[in-house]
Amino acid sequence: MLHAKSRHPTPQHPAPLHIGIVGCSAEGAALCYRTICVEGAQFLGPHAHPEVSLHTPSLADYTACLERGDWPAVGDLILASAEKLAKIGAEFLICPDNTIHGAFAYVAPRSPLPWLHIAEVVAEAAVARGFRRLGLTGTRWLVESEVYPEKLAARGLDCLRPEPDEREAIDRIIMEDLVYGRFKPEAVATFQRVMSGLGDRGCDAVILGCTEIPLIVDDSNSPLPTLDSTRLLARAALRRAVQSVA
Repeated sequence: MLHAKSRHPTPQHPAPLHIGIVGCSAEGAALCYRTICVEGAQFLGPHAHPEVSLHTPSLADYTACLERGDWPAVGDLILASAEKLAKIGAEFLICPDNTIHGAFAYVAPRSPLPWLHIAEVVAEAAVARGFRRLGLTGTRWLVESEVYPEKLAARGLDCLRPEPDEREAIDRIIMEDLVYGRFKPEAVATFQRVMSGLGDRGCDAVILGCTEIPLIVDDSNSPLPTLDSTRLLARAALRRAVQSVA
């Protein structure tokens, strides 16, 4: 990690890579963007961060595809953002939205740029912290998908989903409140109850698998250690971006 003064790019010290953010919901994308910009100083010096570009269509475009289960169409939306970001100079991509990673199989073979996959980043962090069985929170589309179980299993980790009624309660909070920036005490209480139940079922940590959840739940108020997918992804992007200037 660099703590030296910020410097202008030279042939000996090239600029950090340009990060492209494929956004979906505003609150999650904003938290990811803000984390990259603020924490960039830890690597590059005061006020410095890699170049960052963000593109997102209307959230309604994504939710319409999700509601009808049209994952190829979700993939097309992601790719449309990816193409635009590539054209303005992004060098690799991240998506601070766990749910739409369900379309990643459609995206990866056609993408103009390489990606960091959010679930792989979280799995790596879980291994580093010694966790073995992870509870998963997020939208109903995410929790009922294989986005996390597949990536966690590849690292020898177990994944446990909340009960069906708990999934519905969490999904309502995310889609009716969190994506609009509404943060209510009763929402925190619901998450705490669900997380306690996951702990009772043997989980040693919980994935904050919607990028808005970290806005209301973290290690300070969670009954289980948390894996903040939004900030973990942003920090992984920072590390990748500055590798060339280390």
